[in-house]
Formats: sequence, structure tokens, C-alpha cells
Amino acid sequence: MPIDIRLTAIPAPAGVPLDAHLAALVGGADDGEDIVVAVQGAETAGLDPYLGGPAAEVLAACDATGQAGDITPVAMRAGDKPRRLLLLGLGDESVADMRKAGAALGRRASPERGMLAAAALGQPAESVRAFAEGLLLGSYRFSLASGAAGEGGPSEVRLLVSAGDQESTAAVSAARAAADAAALARDLSNMPSSRKTPAWLAGEAARVAAASGLAVRVREPGELAAAGFGGILAVGAGSAQPPCLIELGYYPRGAGTHVVLVGKGITFDSGGLSLKPADGMKLMKTDMAGGAAVIAAMSALAELGATARVTGLIAAAENMPSGSAMRPGDVITHFGGRTTEVLNTDAEGRLVLADALAYADTVLEPDVVVDLATLTGAARVALGGVLGALYASDDALAGALLAAGQASGEPLWRMPLVDDYCDALDSPVADLANIPHSSRPRAGSIEAALFLREFAGGRPWAHLDIAGAARFSDGEQGKGATGFGTRLLLQWLSERPLGAAPVTA
Repeated sequence: MPIDIRLTAIPAPAGVPLDAHLAALVGGADDGEDIVVAVQGAETAGLDPYLGGPAAEVLAACDATGQAGDITPVAMRAGDKPRRLLLLGLGDESVADMRKAGAALGRRASPERGMLAAAALGQPAESVRAFAEGLLLGSYRFSLASGAAGEGGPSEVRLLVSAGDQESTAAVSAARAAADAAALARDLSNMPSSRKTPAWLAGEAARVAAASGLAVRVREPGELAAAGFGGILAVGAGSAQPPCLIELGYYPRGAGTHVVLVGKGITFDSGGLSLKPADGMKLMKTDMAGGAAVIAAMSALAELGATARVTGLIAAAENMPSGSAMRPGDVITHFGGRTTEVLNTDAEGRLVLADALAYADTVLEPDVVVDLATLTGAARVALGGVLGALYASDDALAGALLAAGQASGEPLWRMPLVDDYCDALDSPVADLANIPHSSRPRAGSIEAALFLREFAGGRPWAHLDIAGAARFSDGEQGKGATGFGTRLLLQWLSERPLGAAPVTA
């Protein structure tokens, strides 16, 4: 995966003056290695001998602000050798600012110059993890060369953590696992759809399963038809690339809770016969970002010590127009027998998710279900490109996911499930319609969530509409798909409680 940093945690003594740290850093630094310290300590006299004058005056001349992610390079003298010192702003040292600072440093990383960083030394474990995650994620670069990082290999970064602080050392390991998973999700989403067929996605899921000790099963069209997965088959009917349902299983010893994650895996969405305008197709290679997040989160569960049993379902299809494509006015039968009138073939994500949710409810019988999907443009209009929309049938589950989103840097905003809007699902010829018959002003994201709720079986269920947050970003993670949802799920699944009581008979 194209993270351009090889990160190593280095134990260092805590509670010593800045000048003593600098002496240790300089002595332990390799030639060509930048030394990184926080601006917050730069006003102390410890820097003066290395900068050739009062540190405050040097920083003022360099316009060092101390804001999160602000990097001020200065020359320093260590004996007879000049070195480059990077003064890094940590803002208010909150978890969010530590992640932002780390990302800025990661974007600067290059194979030609390593880094020896003391900026997070002495910080609490959650801040160390955020800083390390940001550092790794900020270095991400997508490449079509499999597994390629930047030219010349990854940059070597040695991150100082307090000696004897096992929590901080563990935090760096957890950050590495979460960042690798997020990079995997971004790789899958960034892959062009000319390569990324449903079969290719299934192959990648199988490769991840083999590397991560997961069980895997892929249902292809014949098995889908025999079992009644009419939604997945209908959406994939217009493409030369057959659809499939990918199932991944994580079975830790002694698991007492079963969680099902469901991801939308539309590998390209043209809109089908309800064809999108040209501009609307530009980002549609990322319409499987929910499925990518599920695969990626599953890949890191064992490494992060998740104790719940987790099943990942990815409903994969390509939505294309052709003579065999589903038509507006068609009625399809989902897994379990419920029927849907298709009024717009571009509202296809809910059709494949309905099959997977119904299968989860009636066959897998989980305690908790969470689905992720780039489902509606309405969610992006409402919340922009940073927040994911959260719909939940269970308050405790919603609270746990909101907290996990805040802690992981993938924030959610809870949206209402307005029962008065359920008439939008009415159909004269089927159990449900996939969009409203009427032309009244629509609450599109809410109505889509209400549709999905019909298939969740009354279990604790949450739906994450990540249409804005999962797609291309120019923020602290750099350009490209964001992998949104991956770190959030890992944060939630590696903590206790999960936020919803197990279902009892």
C-alpha cells in the first residue's frame, strides 16, 4: 500500500529539559535526517545554543506560528555539523490538532531525508496515536503499480515516545494498523473501474482474507439467483461484468457479540438506464467506498485485538445501461421475498444493500448491524465533504459510533429517521418503491435510510451515508478517496462496549 513512511517507535527518557533532548537527538541522528521538535517548547533557552541566538527572535523572524501543522525549517549547528531542525506547530495539542500536525509532517516526508521526531514525546497515548496516524496518512500516494510507494522507497521516520510508556508504544502500533487499513480502503476506491470489476473486488477481498486470517465466501450469479438475491442481480444485469456477494468472517475465540458490517460495492455507477449526466459520473469509480471500508476494517481486526465476531458483507455490482439492464417500472424480489418497484435505476445502492441486510437479519442473526454506503447526493449537500450522515435505530449504538467517529477523526452527524416520511416508500404494485412516486420536495438521504431500515429486521442497526466524506479530498490526507469509515469502524470495534445490547430471544 502506498504509504511513503516506515515508522519506528524509539523509547526516550521523559521529563528532561529540551536542550538535553536536542543533545540526544543530534547525537542519535543520521546524516541527512531532519530533527523535528514542537514549537511549543521553542521559547525555552534550550534551543539558543543550537540556533546561534535567542530562540524567540529566530522564530519571530521565521514567522513560526505554532498553529497545528505549521512547519518552520531552521538551520542549527551541532558541533561542526549543520543540521536542519523542523519546528512543528501542535496547535492546542488536542487529538484533532495532533493528527493535523502529523499529517503535515507526513506530506513533507521524502525518501531522501529521514526524520527523527520528538514532537509527540510526553503526550498522552491517544495523542501519540493521532499524531502517528496523521503522519502515516499524510504520506499516502496512490499508484497503479501494485504496492508501490514513492520512488526510492519509503521515508524512514523514527518517532520518540516516552521510555517505559507501554501505552504510547502500543498507540504507535495501533496507528500503523489503522493507517494501513485506511490506505487499503483508499487503494480500492482509487482504482480505476476499468480494472475494478466485481470479480476483481472479490479477488482483493480474498487476498486480504488470506493475509488476515479471515474466512471468505463469494456468491456468484448462479448462487445468488438460487438463493433469491434479486436486488444484486437486478442492479448488475446491465453489465458485462457479473455481480457477486462477498462475505468475510472474523471469529475470535470467546466472542460474545456478533456484528455484521454491510458495504455498498458498486464498482462503477453510470446510473443505469436513468443515466447520470457526464459530470455526475466523474467520481463513480468510488461508489464502492463503503465496501472498501468494510474490507479494510476487517483486515485489521485481529491486529487490533477486536473481541467481537464480525461478518463483512459487500454487495458488488456494476450499474450499466444495456438491453439487459433493469428498467424503471420493474419490480424486483429481494432476499427473503420483499418486493421493490424500481422507479429510478440510479437509486441502485439501496437495492443491493437491501439484499445484504435481509440476508444478515434472517440467516446471520447478528446482535448489531452497521451499513456504509456512498448512497445519496443529498447527504453531501446537507453535510459537505467532511461529515458522514448517521442514521440509527438504537440510541446507544448511535452514541458509540458518534464517539468513535470523533476519536478517529472521521466525524459523523446524527440525522433523523422521520416516520412521517415513510409514505415516500409506498408503491401500488410492490411492497416498497425505491424512490417516491410523487414530485414533492424530497428528503432524499432520510428516505433512503428509511428504505434500508425495512430490511434490518428490527435489530440495532445504523446506516452511514458517506457520499460526501468518502470521496475526493484536498484536506490533511491529500487528494483522492479518503477511506472514510475504516478508522471509525476499527475504533468502535476495538473498544467496549459496542453500544447496543445483544438481541435476546
